[in-house]
Amino acid sequence: MTCKTVATQPFSDQKPGTSGLRKLVSVFQQPHYLENFVQAIFDSIGDFKGQTLVVGGDGRFYNRQATQIILKMAAANGFGRVKVGQGGILSTPATSAVIRKYNAFGGIILSASHNPGGPDGDFGIKYNIDNGGPAPEKVTDAIYDRSKTITEYKIVDAPDINLDILGTSTLEGMTVEVIDSVIDYAALMESLFDFDRIRQLFTTGKFRMCMDSLHAVTGSYAHAIFEQRLGAPKGTVQNGVPLEDFGGGHPDPNLVYAHDLVEVMFGENAPDFGAASDGDGDRNMILGRNFFVTPSDSLAVLAANATLVPGYRNGLAGIARSMPTSQAPDRVAAKLGIDCYETPTGWKFFGNLLDAGKATLCGEESFGTGSNHIREKDGLWAVLFWLNILAVTGKSVEELMKEHWQTYGRNYYSRHDYEAIDSDRANTLITQLRDKLPTLKGQKFGSYEVEYSDDFSYTDPIDGSVSQKQGVRIGFTDGSRIVFRLSGTGTQGATLRLYVERYEADPTKHNDDPQVALGELIAIADTIAQIKSLTGMDKPTVIT
Repeated sequence: MTCKTVATQPFSDQKPGTSGLRKLVSVFQQPHYLENFVQAIFDSIGDFKGQTLVVGGDGRFYNRQATQIILKMAAANGFGRVKVGQGGILSTPATSAVIRKYNAFGGIILSASHNPGGPDGDFGIKYNIDNGGPAPEKVTDAIYDRSKTITEYKIVDAPDINLDILGTSTLEGMTVEVIDSVIDYAALMESLFDFDRIRQLFTTGKFRMCMDSLHAVTGSYAHAIFEQRLGAPKGTVQNGVPLEDFGGGHPDPNLVYAHDLVEVMFGENAPDFGAASDGDGDRNMILGRNFFVTPSDSLAVLAANATLVPGYRNGLAGIARSMPTSQAPDRVAAKLGIDCYETPTGWKFFGNLLDAGKATLCGEESFGTGSNHIREKDGLWAVLFWLNILAVTGKSVEELMKEHWQTYGRNYYSRHDYEAIDSDRANTLITQLRDKLPTLKGQKFGSYEVEYSDDFSYTDPIDGSVSQKQGVRIGFTDGSRIVFRLSGTGTQGATLRLYVERYEADPTKHNDDPQVALGELIAIADTIAQIKSLTGMDKPTVIT
């Protein structure tokens, strides 16, 4: 084995988004492309000599090859130990848990989350810091700056490590430890939830569940936790074998892409409870029998019932939600007498609040929910939280949700995604929208009057850092609002997200279809932003 230095030239497109660097697989397969970005990480994160790095990914195409490259570069750059998931697989929440449990210096996660996989699909890489959470902007900015000037990278010339056998080996003086991908994460879940109580749900034979892992990373975790530890019948987990191309599907847990689960839960003789997770395991969708729970409502219900769960029996320090997420959690926080923080989209913005003890539960409307147990959103954690509440209350998902609305009112809410828009068209739409903001206050659109219009800016209450242009907000005098954002998680073109919200206090009006209840606001959004004409799309790609 020899350590060598390889000459390279910078790539101009290695700026990380809200969840790291995501590109087509073919982009990452270019000579030096992955190596440049990994070296930029190592050059930007400080003194890690002799420290521990955690490495894992969601198992998508190119995961194994990329893992071997990172191991050899970590050895060449002076890490003392790398903990790598068996087969190169480690879900994003599990990676965060392992970093925290073993006091690692940080971790590298190979994932493009909910984006499609396979040779023609997407790939991604991100760095997580020592608290287990995504690197903050000051770190990702430094990585990007370094990527623009890099001239060489270090790598060990050595045979590949056998990633399929648990145990340790040595690579140029660095210890490589192949770890069980599930065991540490499962133990953490058992410390938070009443597994005995949840097990009773399944042993009665009256409660049925369908867990759809979408042929992604949580298949192994779901089989181990639900079917083995909790005693759910075999077959409870569907699409549970992780595949490099996710079975040709789109591993995004929503009503469109998790169609197998939707057919089961809205079909004849549907199970009592359904859930899906995404490519890397950090997202979740919750369904009851013929009933869909929005991610915003899910966060609100978990917060309202948190003291029923052992790990949260002492109550919550606070709640944090991303700005586009509905204001349903705010109403719970107000009743509990705790703070509710509104942050930009991106889980990294929750990290400071969690570290400072200001928040306990966090959530994003994009099917992400989590807590202070790790520093990532956590799909299976949310599923277990719901199961724990169902086990204690004996109620159905629909009963829980409707009782919640009776107490707090209903925030009708929907997200419309316009995917793969020409980037110039998308930027024109947002630019023109921003230009209109100063003129909108006081204008009337149908039965709605604009109370405020702005481009959301966030000042971190812990470190004072400022994040600007985080989404265009238009609020109305009755508390309704519409929000526009360009997503930072895609790899082709641009994705416009439109978020629409209206509060309804009257329980007799809680059973409307959200698209009907929000119909006038959706039309107003198109009038103001000229979505159809500027995007060239007659309807959204996905509605949730």
